Amino acid sequence: MFTEVRYATRPGSARPNEDLAVAGPSWAVVLDGATAAAGAGGGCAHGVAWLVGRLGGALAAGLAADGRSPLADILAEAISVTMGAHSGTCDLGDPDSPSTTVAMMRLGGGVVEYLVLGDSPVVLARADGGAEVIGDDRVERLPGGRPYSAELVRRMRNAEGGFWVASTRPEAAGQAVSGVAEASGLLGAGLFTDGVTRLVEWYGWSWESVLAELAGGGPGAVISAVRGLEVERGAVRGKPHDDATALWAAFPSS
Repeated sequence: MFTEVRYATRPGSARPNEDLAVAGPSWAVVLDGATAAAGAGGGCAHGVAWLVGRLGGALAAGLAADGRSPLADILAEAISVTMGAHSGTCDLGDPDSPSTTVAMMRLGGGVVEYLVLGDSPVVLARADGGAEVIGDDRVERLPGGRPYSAELVRRMRNAEGGFWVASTRPEAAGQAVSGVAEASGLLGAGLFTDGVTRLVEWYGWSWESVLAELAGGGPGAVISAVRGLEVERGAVRGKPHDDATALWAAFPSS
């Protein structure tokens, strides 16, 4: 079990926060809902925050009840449960259906299991001060380079050769980056949405410095650091401020 779990989440604007963090004694999940593009219908009467809440709840239920099944299986079942909650009211075949990234972690039996779907990484903190980043950069490798058109994103989402997120295809769970690491020699792990990874991707922080601030100052301090740099230096692209979530889970000393 974790010896401590702390997280913070902060909206990027007056809009509802589309991030979510949920955790139990030995597992943690962070989700980052994809804000709908301007003019996108989406086929869903509920919206992104609803999807994130429902999927997060289904993941929490699955992880709390099942400590043995692979994380990908738990995610696939949670997507199916979420689909069932709005299959009668929404067009689940619409390519603009709400979607979210997923970062998951579970500690037990001397190992840490992890799963990453989309650009919300899990970062393992080593006792020697190093960082091991488990990420999914497929959204950064779409053809043509940024800025991506809405049509390109629509065509490449949850498609072979494109990128994968949690939405209306349970098989997306099988496309996640997943694995197992020995817990020995690890201090803990951080889970982040891309509103926080701006620290590394835009502003020159190392992952080691992010983890040090996360474990020491706490998740709120990490988010405050992002906000300060956004004001001081501005955004490299996209929103001036994004929803930002950081979670720290401390592991027992080996």
